[in-house]
Amino acid sequence: MMVKKIFWDITDDSKIYGIFFKKTITFSLILLLFLFPSCNERSKPREKNITEPKESVYSNELINETSPYLLQHAKNPVNWRPWNESVFKDASTNDKLVILSIGYSTCHWCHVMEEESFEDLEVAKLMNDNFISIKVDREERPDLDKVYQTALQLVNGTGGWPMNAIILPDGKPVYLGTYHSKEDWMAVLEKFMEEYLRNPEKMAEYASLLAQGVQDYYAPPTDNLEDLVSTEKINEGIQNWSNSWDTDRGGNIGQEKFISPTALNMLLDYSFLQKDDSARNHVFKTLDRALAGGIYDHIGGGFFRYSTDTEWKVPHYEKMLYDNAQMISLLSKAFKITEFDVYKNRAEETFQFLRAQMRNAEGGYYAAMDADTEGSEGMYYLWTKSELQELLGEDFELFSRFYGIEESEKLDNGKFVLFTPFSSDDFAKSEQLGKEEMRKKIGQWKRILLEYRRKRKEPAKDTKIITSWNALLMNSLLEAYKAFGEEIYLNEALSIHDFFVKNNYQGKKLAHSYIGNQGQKQVFLEDYAFFIQGLLGLYEVTLDLKYLNLAKELIASTEEEFGSTSGMYFYNKASDLTPKLMNTIDTEIPSANAVMALNLFKLGHLEYNKAYLKQTKDMAALVMEDFTNHALGNASWGFLLLNESFPYYEVAVVGEDAPKIINEMNRGYLVNTLLAGSTKSSNLALYKDRFFDDGTSIYVCKNNVCRLPVKSVDEAYSLLEGMGHHEIRPFKIKAKF
Repeated sequence: MMVKKIFWDITDDSKIYGIFFKKTITFSLILLLFLFPSCNERSKPREKNITEPKESVYSNELINETSPYLLQHAKNPVNWRPWNESVFKDASTNDKLVILSIGYSTCHWCHVMEEESFEDLEVAKLMNDNFISIKVDREERPDLDKVYQTALQLVNGTGGWPMNAIILPDGKPVYLGTYHSKEDWMAVLEKFMEEYLRNPEKMAEYASLLAQGVQDYYAPPTDNLEDLVSTEKINEGIQNWSNSWDTDRGGNIGQEKFISPTALNMLLDYSFLQKDDSARNHVFKTLDRALAGGIYDHIGGGFFRYSTDTEWKVPHYEKMLYDNAQMISLLSKAFKITEFDVYKNRAEETFQFLRAQMRNAEGGYYAAMDADTEGSEGMYYLWTKSELQELLGEDFELFSRFYGIEESEKLDNGKFVLFTPFSSDDFAKSEQLGKEEMRKKIGQWKRILLEYRRKRKEPAKDTKIITSWNALLMNSLLEAYKAFGEEIYLNEALSIHDFFVKNNYQGKKLAHSYIGNQGQKQVFLEDYAFFIQGLLGLYEVTLDLKYLNLAKELIASTEEEFGSTSGMYFYNKASDLTPKLMNTIDTEIPSANAVMALNLFKLGHLEYNKAYLKQTKDMAALVMEDFTNHALGNASWGFLLLNESFPYYEVAVVGEDAPKIINEMNRGYLVNTLLAGSTKSSNLALYKDRFFDDGTSIYVCKNNVCRLPVKSVDEAYSLLEGMGHHEIRPFKIKAKF
């Protein structure tokens, strides 16, 4: 479809998606890459917590910003300026190169480079005298980050944060890299100062070639629609992905471990539709190993960004809203299938962590918690043996056997990260304890350690409230409500909705982020797509038409703001310095185009809107090859591809008891199924002419062809299964816990 092929290459702060181009890069560009080599090797930094605002006699233009990341640099001696077009006018007038540095507030290596270089007076003088310097928060401006990260990937094959670029006054980059030591950074600056004086034409030529490469990457698809979706191509994509599965430890083969919740969610659906036991087992092995490992916070709940080893034991201690939001959805689905309490408990604990640590008083959720405290990474979460002995007393020996506290597991700093080599039930049996007694002990241990941990200095938080990430949480809370039937999840999803309608939806326009009573002006496709998905989800469980109507209103806005002739959507709106981007792959969050396609597909079946259904069919065809070649990087498209290639069902519940019946039906594992209803007569296509006064009826349909209505959930399940739907009720699946 696009001009790219992608492979999964996320390992740490320094690496994101690597890209290989189908188009070859010209010889002149390759030559220029050697003339301007990239510098992204890292030296081991001094460990120091530098996430807090610093006392300084210096101040720069960032002091007037609201982004926590920009404010962290507001007292640097570097004359940082925020991104705006006046900066480039000044650069052009003064004939100066521009330094662009992109990062985010909880990025460990961003802190390190700030300490080593941007707080250093010698470096600051070099930058201030010879360059104009810009700081960008990548979470506020993901469009800018995508542009320059793509350029960095073209040069290096990998990218990361901090992303440091030297760019011409027209915005085109001539150098890109990630973390630099002070010496390396000064050497790069001096080289490009000299090169700009000696060979400005050659630099401009190189910059134009690189800019063209970025434009090609984000160009709208031009393929015809002959690459039709098929189960064979989906199977091939899953098979290609399975070659990278770690069959012993779960996850993917590699030096680090990421859970990839969206991909596992999709793989679960695939495993049931295709009756693929190996795919299903991979999901549960990954989930069980992750839940046992240190990537899960066994004391406070919630998930860290990733594991730095192959055993899921030692995490990178950053906690992101988008990871934890998506994990609630995956755990909810896992519980639906197995009814194993561990999945429900971990979903509850993750939600409790988010409410306690990441929620503001008005109902919005913060972006992230830093990894660094008390002078180094992870200190808030780690334990010494003496601390545990003092806190747990005579229970220490039992605790240490359960949580892996032994000399061979000690970290380099002499401390321990908690993980569980055993399931609680298996461990209780081996220790001749009752299951309930063991669970009480675990609860008691958690309370003791959590109370003690709260006395420590907490990691800093990025208090931006990002629309798209909060919408991910809203969607996941609705999945938890469907799985568990507990009102707290629905109420919190409604609270997030209310927050955004009040604060981030002004003049019928969404804003990307909110902080300090200010909504950011920029907005991106992900904000609209994810929020629309949440609105459709709210409509499905509440049956309140106001959510459906707002979703349709936002779909119209999305088409106006981001639509294209290709059927796909642009990620952003163009400016003089930022081109329109069209991106289809997943990153740490699902592809906004994929989510938008799912929204149209669902609404197409709800209203029998043939135009929407035709558009989503075309969108699926455009990404079929990408999914076949790299299913993991296109996993969010997998849901649409499954909907298009396997039978899709519509279940309409009409009558006074519709909310109760829908709530009960949602406890089953429904794949490729739209479940919605109405308590009164409606002209909406799915319900039209189906409301009668003889009680509540359940219509089970396939492509608007319905069976005779039934009255009970069991009858509806049986009808679905008789029409080819997989078994809906919980399964007996062997899992570690």
